[in-house]
Amino acid sequence: MPVAPQSNLIATTPAQKRALSYSTTIKMLFDEVLDTKMPADRIVANYFREHKKHGSKDRRVIRETLFGLFRWWGWLKQIGSQHDEQTWFAMLSSCALLEQHMWRNFAEAWQHFAQLSPEQLAVIDEHVEATGEANTYTVIEKSLLLNNVFTGKTVKPSQLLPDWYWEVCPIESAEQQLKLVEAMSSRPPIWARVQKLATDKAVSQLQQDGIDASLCEYFGDAISLGSKSINLNDVKLYKNGQVEIQDLASQVIGNVCKPKANEQWWDTCSGAGGKTLQLRSLMLQDVENNSTGSITSSDIRTKALEELNKRAKRAGFDGITIAKWKSDNLPVSESYLDGVLVDAPCSCTGTWRRNPDMRWIDDRSCVDDKPALQLDILSRSAKAVKTGSHLVYATCSLSPLENEAVVDAFLSNNKDFSLVVSTHPFTEQQSEHITVWPYEANSDGMYVAKMVKK
Repeated sequence: MPVAPQSNLIATTPAQKRALSYSTTIKMLFDEVLDTKMPADRIVANYFREHKKHGSKDRRVIRETLFGLFRWWGWLKQIGSQHDEQTWFAMLSSCALLEQHMWRNFAEAWQHFAQLSPEQLAVIDEHVEATGEANTYTVIEKSLLLNNVFTGKTVKPSQLLPDWYWEVCPIESAEQQLKLVEAMSSRPPIWARVQKLATDKAVSQLQQDGIDASLCEYFGDAISLGSKSINLNDVKLYKNGQVEIQDLASQVIGNVCKPKANEQWWDTCSGAGGKTLQLRSLMLQDVENNSTGSITSSDIRTKALEELNKRAKRAGFDGITIAKWKSDNLPVSESYLDGVLVDAPCSCTGTWRRNPDMRWIDDRSCVDDKPALQLDILSRSAKAVKTGSHLVYATCSLSPLENEAVVDAFLSNNKDFSLVVSTHPFTEQQSEHITVWPYEANSDGMYVAKMVKK
């Protein structure tokens, strides 16, 4: 952990002292993310683990400001260098303005340290007074606001995603591009999935526990837990394995797979097992909690499989077998399975809403380096599919290079497979390739294609 930089500024009020302290900590964490290129959530978690002095409000100010800086970094970096102290405070105050953070006393302290002019402060005050607590401003309106505060600067919505992103994910429609940027500039709710319990009962119990839970219109077992932070260890349904956190876009994958109660499936890149648990839950729903089917879950990471094992035990699920993928040889039998899910390693551009730092610490290579690996995993995994059964390919990327192009390359080399038409759960459009865009149902981004072995 790097040492926090020291400031020569003098704070004269309690709010300014706390704002100055927050600034020092946030700057240290911000620089560490950019320097090490480690995920911001991991760096923040490590910091709070080592510095237990921070209360819940301190943690919220530090964490939300840090992630807000990355969310708007495409604009904020145009103000100047973050290594200039005055500019850094201008960035902090602008972040609070764009995010509409409730800690106005700290934001005003940052404005003071930034030495904003009376004209700049007048623009900010007018906006704050007109906005109140309603967060109804669009990305275009926020870009105009920032341009008015920092005259001579011109920011526009497309800059909130890096230039290389538009190269690997070309979007011809200006309307769709704006919708994507708008979604990427906001945080999705916490989506979850109910297991071995009626969904309406789960929602009712969660609401009684003070959680902003609500039903989902798309899937019978999906629920929203609102946007507020939740300590899952305090949630009884989670501890009992009856609620699992899983983004709505991720839940699309299991619903495209549609595993039947008596089928044998293989989750080839299971990680910690979110989709494995969903597949098993869907199997149990198919025959009212009595299933002869099973799922084999594989990964190259031992710790991820250990976490999957814990989650399966917590849910009380049988029928799940762990098989580490140790070599080029398959950990399952060839031409044997009813279904194979390849949730391939990818650039994760579809998850940028939750991880805004990744768009600035990654570069185009995070996309360009993946297709060869993805095609290799898909081709190897396909050997386990028996005739008449299904192969499902998915990523949490929005780039066609990792999605349609990989599937097309696979099909050109494997004539015994063909695409199956699926229904997009949010748009109801039928297609052989389903891309879930973040703005369609307030979720992450995802891609999925289903194939059958002829």
